[in-house]
Formats: sequence, structure tokens, C-alpha cells
Amino acid sequence: MCGIVGYAGNHDAKEILLHGLEKLEYRGYDSAGIAVATGEGVQVFKEKGRIAVLRDHVDAAVETTVGIGHTRWATHGVPSKLNAHPHQSTTERFTLVHNGVIENYEGVKREYLPHVTFKSDTDTEVIVQLIEKLVKDGLGVEEAFRKALSTLKGSYAIALLDNHDSDTIYVGKNKSPLLIGVGEGFNVVASDAMAMIAQTNQYVELMDQEIVVLTRDAYQIKTLDGTNVSRAPYTAELDASDIEKGTYPHYMLKEIDEQPFVIRNIIKQYQDANGQLKLDQNIRSAVKEADRIYIVACGTSYHAGLVGKQFLEGIASVPVEVHIASEFVYNMPLLSQKPLFVFISQSGETADSRAVLVEVKRLGHKALTITNVPGSTLSREADHTLNLYAGPEIAVASTKAYTAQIAVLAILAVDTARAKGITLDFDPLQELAIVANAMEALTDQKENIERIAREYLSVTRNCFFIGRAVDFYVGMEGALKLKEISYIQAEGFAGGELKHGTIALIEDGTPVIALATQSHVNLSIRGNVKEVAARGADVCVISTEVTKEEGDRIVLPEVHEYLTPLVSVVPLQLLAYYAALHRDCDVDKPRNLAKSVTVE
Repeated sequence: MCGIVGYAGNHDAKEILLHGLEKLEYRGYDSAGIAVATGEGVQVFKEKGRIAVLRDHVDAAVETTVGIGHTRWATHGVPSKLNAHPHQSTTERFTLVHNGVIENYEGVKREYLPHVTFKSDTDTEVIVQLIEKLVKDGLGVEEAFRKALSTLKGSYAIALLDNHDSDTIYVGKNKSPLLIGVGEGFNVVASDAMAMIAQTNQYVELMDQEIVVLTRDAYQIKTLDGTNVSRAPYTAELDASDIEKGTYPHYMLKEIDEQPFVIRNIIKQYQDANGQLKLDQNIRSAVKEADRIYIVACGTSYHAGLVGKQFLEGIASVPVEVHIASEFVYNMPLLSQKPLFVFISQSGETADSRAVLVEVKRLGHKALTITNVPGSTLSREADHTLNLYAGPEIAVASTKAYTAQIAVLAILAVDTARAKGITLDFDPLQELAIVANAMEALTDQKENIERIAREYLSVTRNCFFIGRAVDFYVGMEGALKLKEISYIQAEGFAGGELKHGTIALIEDGTPVIALATQSHVNLSIRGNVKEVAARGADVCVISTEVTKEEGDRIVLPEVHEYLTPLVSVVPLQLLAYYAALHRDCDVDKPRNLAKSVTVE
């Protein structure tokens, strides 16, 4: 959720830090700040609100080449300038930024800091005050840093400045993502490579319970017990130009429009020189050998996993369970004899999913990550990775990453079926090419979809999505998109469940979005449409050329029925976008939400 940047080099640190924080705005935040080392000590600038507000308060005259920065999403303490990072110790010798949650911060306060007066309501301030206490007790700064982190329980990514040493940044990591970026005559710190990709594409991954002592000329990685660690950099596969909005008013609209390109890029990446589907042999073997697949994910990725279950079971005859990561880690079911765990995550940094992965590895099971960020934590720590090739997704509400996940899951299912000797009556790459064209046709219908959004969603407080079979899962995703960015109370329901309680919520004027794309349940969902219409609902039906009836508001271009979730979600994404736009909501950065959920 939060973002960290740090820089030690030969150029103006202020601008580099601010620019880096701007590249992390997509994660979501409520305050921001930077701390810079100068000849007169460390100066801190922080403000509640957007980075543009912070820019206005940063003293342009300050000369500095070393500093740290942070965007905060409130966990402990309300959003405010006082609770914003960076935080300082009582004497202001030490200045610190922190991502994560310190679970034992109250105990640390009682045991080590009973006489300290705290300025903020955060768990973070405990860390910087503890470091100062340990230094006052006689420890060196690095030793105090390591001992303080050894005392903490929970998750952290930390960058620390000492105003007695203006050249050094102390860095520590546990469970929260943090990277070291390597340059010629400078080094950087970033919670996401995207933040500093304008400076360098060479990054060193940090493992849990490691620290780094970093200057402009060198960095040294150590474990918490002081053992030196040597690790080579890797190249971050990001293009800084990809994260620019261009002429679009919002990243979300740009990313919706990019979906046809993403599908075509996936086709390109997953075919060989002869145009045939290709997949890593090790992944194929892992899936083929598994007696059950456990898909673990959160939010939008969970919805993609539900669609993926339909693919893997329907196409490849592999039993699949889909689990919410935050529940699975605390309530693991009985597992099969040869399970394969598939983690789906846009960012590859989702804390809830990583907690499951850690337990899965402890139990000795194999894991596959499907992610949009090569080199992310879930990707590095799993046995195998399938990349989404969707390019950076900036808007908090996921669109192109979701459809990329479904496309890659379809490819995985088809490859598994072929490996098992199952004969299929369709070419997946050819069918995905048809999907890309259909998506393009739908994104060209913005005026019609905006008109429907105005008609159904301009003043309502709630909205229901209904569907059967895979349409139910797509409806859940449509409801999530709508509630995320427009703040309309929206829920997705299985059509057959209406009569078991939900229909009591239907009254005159209630908007209901009905998905009718599956031939084998078309008559059933049409019956559900009549049920809600009879009780006063305003129903918008989305169908296909095969299932359409008179009065349907959106008819999707024809694609293979298995792949209809890839096209049926597009109008739902646009409906959510226009509903939020006409309610004057912040489309790309909805309240209370973050792009990358890096705390449990």
C-alpha cells in the first residue's frame, strides 16, 4: 500500500525523491513526505494529501544529494500531517520511513520506551524511538538498527537517516517489499522498481530479515545477526514510457482500451516460431503431476481464479479449488496428496497471498505464481512463474491485469489438456485473437455504455449483478469494479440464489445488470430477469449474438463460449468508469484503497 523511495548520489535528491513518489501514486496513499540530509542536518517535509501539495511545501533552496521519501496509507492513526512519514526520534537525530505493520509496537513501548513522549499515533514512531534509545545505551548505529529490527514482530520495509552521517541510508526488510537499485555513482531504495526506473533498471532483491548499509558508492547486505550477504542485481523489465497517461483523462480508461493489445501480446509471448502454443516444460509437468490445484488470490485476482477453475476443470479435467488468501492462511483445508498451489496477483506483492506461500513452502508443496510483475516477491519465491505481459497497471481498479489473468489461465488449461492427451475442438491462440477484436469493438462503444451508465447508475445508491455459471463470477467482478470507484453499493449474485433471500432487496427502480452469455443457462437467467423486473427492477441485460433477445441493452461480439468472460467484463468496466466519472469520484485513486496491498 505505502511506498518508499531513497537516493544517495550526486544529483538533487529532492526532485528524484518527489518524482519517485509520483510514480508510486497508483498504489494509493493519504499523505506523503521526504527527508533530506544537508550540511546542517536532516530536514523533513511532509503533508497530508497529494504529492502535489507536498511539492509546494518543499524548500527548493535546500541542497541535498541524499534522502528518503514515503507515501502513507493510514493503518495506525488517522491521515494527518502529524502521522505522515518520515518520523523522527525525540532529539531528531534519526529519521525513518516504514511500510508494514508492527504487531508488537505497544509491547515495545511499554518495555523499552516508557518515558518517551510520542508525537504521532503510528506504530512506525516506535521504531525510530527504539533505535535512538539503543544508540544512547551505547550501541553503534548499525548494531542498534539490527537489534531494533530483531525486536520487532510483524512486517516492515524501512529506510533510516542519521544526521550524524549524511552519506548513509540504513535499510531493512521483513515481509514488505523493498529493493536496492544500483547505478553509476549512485544507489537507490524503492518498494517498487517502477518508482526509480527513471534512474536505473538494475535492482538487488532483499530477503526477509536483511538489512543494507547504503551510500552513493556502495551497499552492503547483511542478515540481522551481522552476516554479510552477496547477491547480484537483476534487470527490471519495465519501460518508464509505459506508465504515462498520454492523452487519456484517466489511467483506468487507458488501461481498458489497452486490453486488446494485451491479449495480442499474450498470444505473441505464448507461441513458438511455428505459431503453436508454448509453455515451460517444468510448469506443464507440475500441473500434470498435481492431483488438485489450489488457486489462492484476493479481490479481482480471486474472481479471475474462479473463471480459471472453469477452464482447468472444463478443458483439462483437473480438480480445482479457489480460495481467498486472507482466509486460507488461517484456515487451511485438508490438502490432497499432490497439490499444486497457483497464486494469482497483479502486483506479485500481495501480503495475504505471500503469507500462504510461505506456509506452502514450509510444507514442501510446489507453487506457481501468475503475475504482472516479473521479479516481484511472489514470483521470486514460487517455483514457477507465468507472466501476464500486460504492462504497468496504474489505476487502483484492475482491468487489463484481470483479463490478462483469465487469458493466461485459459492458455494454462489448454496446455494441460494437450499434455494429458485430451483432444480439443478449438485453437486457443486463434480464439484469443478473435477475443482481442471483440474487445476492440466493445471499447469503441463508449458513447452507448456511457449513456447506459447515466440511465441506470447516475443517482442510485445500490446495484445488483446477476448471472449463472461463469457469468456469476464475471458479475462479482463487475460489482467490485462499480463499488471500488463509484462507491455505489454493488453485489454480484448467482441468479438462482435470488429467491433464497436476495430478491427481498429489489424495489422500484433498483438497477440490475444481468449477464446472459451462456447458452446452457440462458433460459434460467431469463427467468431471473423476469422475477426482478416484476418487482420493479430496472434491468440491463448483456448477452451475445447466440443468446440475445429483443430489448437486451448490450450484445457482445461472438467469441468462443469458454472465453466470453474476457469480453463480457469490458462493458462492466466501462459502466463502472462512467458511473464514477459522473459522480465526480477520483477514478484512478478511489478513497481508502491501495493498488498493492502489502499489509495483511
